[in-house]
Amino acid sequence: MLAGPNPGVEAATHSQPAWVVLAYLIAGVCFILALRRLSSPETSRRGNRLGMVGMAIAVVITLAVHDIASLLEISVAIAIGAVIGLTTARRIQMTAMPQLVAAFHSLVGLAAVLVGAAAFLNPDAFGILGDEGIHTVSRVEMALGVAIGAITFSGSVIAFLKLNGNMSGAPILLPGRHVLNIATLAGILGLVAYFTLDQSPWVFWTVTALSFVIGFLLIIPIGGADMPVVVSMLNSYSGWAAAAMGFTLGNSAMIITGALVGSSGAILSYIMCRAMNRSFISVIAGGFGGDAAASGGAAVINRPYRRGSAEDAAFLMKQAEQVIIVPGYGMAVAQAQHVLREMGDLLKKEGVRVKYAIHPVAGRMPGHMNVLLAEANVPYDEVFELEDINSEFAQTDVAFVIGANDVTNPAAKTDKSSPIFGMPILDVEKARTVLFVKRSMGGAGYAGVDNELFYRDNTMMLLADAKKMVEEIVKALA
Repeated sequence: MLAGPNPGVEAATHSQPAWVVLAYLIAGVCFILALRRLSSPETSRRGNRLGMVGMAIAVVITLAVHDIASLLEISVAIAIGAVIGLTTARRIQMTAMPQLVAAFHSLVGLAAVLVGAAAFLNPDAFGILGDEGIHTVSRVEMALGVAIGAITFSGSVIAFLKLNGNMSGAPILLPGRHVLNIATLAGILGLVAYFTLDQSPWVFWTVTALSFVIGFLLIIPIGGADMPVVVSMLNSYSGWAAAAMGFTLGNSAMIITGALVGSSGAILSYIMCRAMNRSFISVIAGGFGGDAAASGGAAVINRPYRRGSAEDAAFLMKQAEQVIIVPGYGMAVAQAQHVLREMGDLLKKEGVRVKYAIHPVAGRMPGHMNVLLAEANVPYDEVFELEDINSEFAQTDVAFVIGANDVTNPAAKTDKSSPIFGMPILDVEKARTVLFVKRSMGGAGYAGVDNELFYRDNTMMLLADAKKMVEEIVKALA
């Protein structure tokens, strides 16, 4: 990424040859088409390839038209990054994908901070230096880019630590956190405005430091149940940080790419919030869900339940006409997706219709369950979203729930005091029989409330590690 001779998109565009602008436009079109194809599992591979092509075009053109460093230095940097990326991609487990995404977001944010710092320390090299110092517009772009990038970095680090188990997934509630957050954000905005008048180093570095702090403060109050929204929100932040740096660098490709990532992440965050009955504004403010989780953490019902075995489950599903499988985070933790697909294949050989029902916020990132099922080669036409399959549960013989707790809890529809009240859920309780795989009856879901579905007359609890239980069911079916 390299700066044009003048700040701003218009000046940078006029200073570039027409073929460069056209190449960046083609790269932007590739990114747009990639996002379109990534919206469906069936076309996601093509979407990834289009995104790679667009990024390759943008990188090659940038290197061709800007004298940023020697070819040897650039080649070494690309080689190091490629080795790290390939090694990570080959070694990472699909169940660890949420924390990997959070880690990637942190790198994008840190890159924005480093680029902004470089531009501040050497503005002449970036073409943003005027007679009275850094151009005023460039100061605003630079400060906002650094602020958003720092928030993205520190927030993503906390999200990674929570998802990876290095930090408790429970909300960490600081006293007076809302006042502290508002005061810190107000301080950042005030200093950004002051930076347009005074480009003293202390102003720039104070904005950077406060932004790192607010990213930390915004994410630590958020519990594990809300992580899918957090991941999509941080994705949006990383895009806006890149777009802001694109203005500072006068690079239209960065502006287009950042705007696409930022807007698509914001839209996804809004969709996820609706799926969880959360307020989008409270997501941005941070700490949403924290009070509810804290108040509902001990709500465990002590009632009798019906317990079954793998043989019972195999018999019921073999006699069924249709079985709907509902995967959740418990499946991801147990890495049971492959044996689950094997169970589905055996049921289909017995003439049973098998479908998979996915809740929008199941797992720890948007599309987490879709990714795991795709890894296990579950046919795309058997996987359905909540709104497409919810009406079928009433006509289904068996609903097989594997590790999905909060997204199947009827309390979301009946208990106004529940922290998940109002959240759309999968109507598994309407099935003739519900088979619920859970490690034990001792723990509540990530929202901190017990699932009353466990104690319904049509529910049979299968208490064991998810992978081990499904393996036993597969043996019984075979």
